[in-house]
Amino acid sequence: MTMSLPKSAELSTSRMEYAQAFSPFLEQIYPGLDLQNFFDKLAPILEAHPLNFRGEIPERWDESKIFLITYGDSLLKSKTASGSKLKWLLNFLQNYWAETISCVHVLPFFPFSSDDGFSIIDYRQVREDLGTWDDIAAIAKQFDVMCDLVINHMSSRSEYFQQFLEQKAPGKDFVFTVDTTDGYENVVRPRSSPFVTPYETRDGIKQVWTTFSPDQIDWDFRNPDVLIELIDILLGYCQHGCNFIRLDAIGYLWKKPGTSCIHLNETHAVVQLLNRVLQVTYPEVSVITETNVPNPENLSYFGQRDEAHLIYNFSLPPLLLNALMRGEAKHLRTWLMSMPPALSGFTYFNFTASHDGIGLRPTEGLLAADEFNQLVETMKGFGGRISMRKHPDGSETPYELNISWFDAMQGTTSGPDQWQRQRFLCSQSVMMSIEGIPAFYIHSLLATPNDQEQAEATGMNRRINRHQWDLEELEALIADPESDQTWVKEHLQEMIQIRKKQPAFHPNATQFTMNLHNPAVLGLWRQSLDRTQSIFSLHNLSDRTQEIPLREINLICIDVWSDLLQPNQPIKAEETLTLDPYQTAWITNRAF
Repeated sequence: MTMSLPKSAELSTSRMEYAQAFSPFLEQIYPGLDLQNFFDKLAPILEAHPLNFRGEIPERWDESKIFLITYGDSLLKSKTASGSKLKWLLNFLQNYWAETISCVHVLPFFPFSSDDGFSIIDYRQVREDLGTWDDIAAIAKQFDVMCDLVINHMSSRSEYFQQFLEQKAPGKDFVFTVDTTDGYENVVRPRSSPFVTPYETRDGIKQVWTTFSPDQIDWDFRNPDVLIELIDILLGYCQHGCNFIRLDAIGYLWKKPGTSCIHLNETHAVVQLLNRVLQVTYPEVSVITETNVPNPENLSYFGQRDEAHLIYNFSLPPLLLNALMRGEAKHLRTWLMSMPPALSGFTYFNFTASHDGIGLRPTEGLLAADEFNQLVETMKGFGGRISMRKHPDGSETPYELNISWFDAMQGTTSGPDQWQRQRFLCSQSVMMSIEGIPAFYIHSLLATPNDQEQAEATGMNRRINRHQWDLEELEALIADPESDQTWVKEHLQEMIQIRKKQPAFHPNATQFTMNLHNPAVLGLWRQSLDRTQSIFSLHNLSDRTQEIPLREINLICIDVWSDLLQPNQPIKAEETLTLDPYQTAWITNRAF
């Protein structure tokens, strides 16, 4: 069915042109939609924001773009200290990381009821204990800011859900309910809890869809008014200075009987529509999708250059971890060889650790069962915990590893050893070398160990990697030249500063994965967009010294080559490169 755009007094001629851009996606989401009514509701929201449609921005980033991922309250002072937690965060970054980090992802900073922020009570307010929108604006003056649009679900304590329980508008029509779970036998589950929860409403018991927990109530996007409400919230974030929007748990947005209820066509159309709305209003804002799923499913969110500008490289953390635990590049290399280059203006969001655990679903089809089990058992041996998910037949399998990344680097499948720091730095160098934008979780930058006390006290496995540092204690460790915190800070900052100057590490620079004979060495070739700089990125993933004949990587003899990380040692093409355990070499023909 083809839709015709309404002729409404509420829409000017130019606005009609903008609205026309939305119609192809609305047709996919809502066949038969009353477009007149839809745009009459959407127009006042658009009118509150600038309208400067100029299409996609081809150059959104360069090699200097570096992300930090943090909670607003990861750093704490005593109860008598003045100022807000967001101010403390900004001050800490200014004092220690301002020259290194360019973008800050502040994890949900709204009033919430559970899941450390991802069960939002009020989407339009900053948590009082964190600060105000002025504090977010202050961060945005010095850094780019990423903000979460928690688009799949709301809190059971939100006003919307309270209206649902009272069966009052508008909330009564904002919640996804089902009369029966028949037809939903193939639902893909990210958790082991039930995906529907009965709630007593004024009109009786209703079966409410709760993908993640009984406190996290799924929005009903079958109602176009829900989409309009989320667009209003989205544009408000942009208005406050957020220029990266993370679509949390976007894959589970649309539900339909007889399907897996993940990555449905309607979900992709919603992402396309949000992308187009931003083109009309805030074209400099980038969309990033959070889909912790096997790689082919994840890649689908690039769409046809019309969905996400960035997608999380969820396969990287577990495959890199497995490679370092086993001292071999095999599966990591296979995955990298399979990765298609992103088009200009689109790229990968690379990370090793985040506020969540290390997702295991992206290893499906890559790790053999014995390798998978050995990885899980090794992490348990290093103090890690395992979160499970439930299958349609009721069985459970490991869903993610819960462990701090620094503690995950304690050793190998043979057990703990003396290479933790070097192994950790190697992991970060790999992440910084591959195509895309690097992102560092604050607890990686701070070499934070497992917080077993918080995990035990709350019963939440993920709390093991969500430590809240006392700032005085942390700054004392940073001042201690022998601490892990100082070692990591000094070595990472040096490496990041070097990387930020190299055009061959542009997020869209050419990448070729080398099929080296040495199974312990990962080799990548990066070339700048103007083809003037090449970097051969070589990583020893093992606890033994490795030698690589440089003729194997085809160095051009007429160029003068050097290692960016050891610039005083010229490299000749006929030589053999020796890499110490977990050493990285960035061999280039042109250093910046």
